[in-house]
Amino acid sequence: MARILIIEDEKNLARFIELELKYEGYETKVCSDGRTGLNTAVTEEWDAVLLDLMLPELSGIEVCRRIRQTKPLLPVVMVTARDDVLDRVSGLDSGADDYIVKPFAIEELLARLRSLFRRMDQLSHSELTVLTFKDLSVELESCIVKKGDRVLNLTKREYDLLVVFISNINIVLTREVLLDKVWGYNTGVETNVVDVYVRYLRNKIDDDSEQSYIQTVRGTGYVMR
Repeated sequence: MARILIIEDEKNLARFIELELKYEGYETKVCSDGRTGLNTAVTEEWDAVLLDLMLPELSGIEVCRRIRQTKPLLPVVMVTARDDVLDRVSGLDSGADDYIVKPFAIEELLARLRSLFRRMDQLSHSELTVLTFKDLSVELESCIVKKGDRVLNLTKREYDLLVVFISNINIVLTREVLLDKVWGYNTGVETNVVDVYVRYLRNKIDDDSEQSYIQTVRGTGYVMR
């Protein structure tokens, strides 16, 4: 039985989500402020976190960032009433795996959770422990990325994007494919967010004197070769 932590200060909404998830067979717990939610997330075992963006004591953005420091693979879904592009990018950049805007249909939330769990299950069952390309290496079990002997500090989203690229060497990946593999098919994120995160990733793995590891294929997408 999957365990889902709900960090939400709107009591009626939190109770509604809790009841629906329990009906679907999930085990749940609700925290109504960011500080308590963060402590609960990092000290107990969870399969996913539903995290409101606007929280008392500690914002959802900060909660997500701190979760990522200790649990880089724990799925986090941002749940918020703010639908501004900058808010969505900030939430995803802090390490959230998905973003759902209030009001939402419970069926959509359940679908997003199932999608997250499928991707996590595929990663955990991967036969490869270390993925390599040139002097880059990705240790899947520990989520450590190295360039030579130097450890690179990537966000969860940058890490996921790199894993997709390094698992598909010489294969041109469209923005739609990358969006599906990294953010999930049902996400509301626009494809231009892919360009933003490719740029973030390039800034961390490339050297100024080298050709980029990730090459742009004009009018199509990107390829690592």
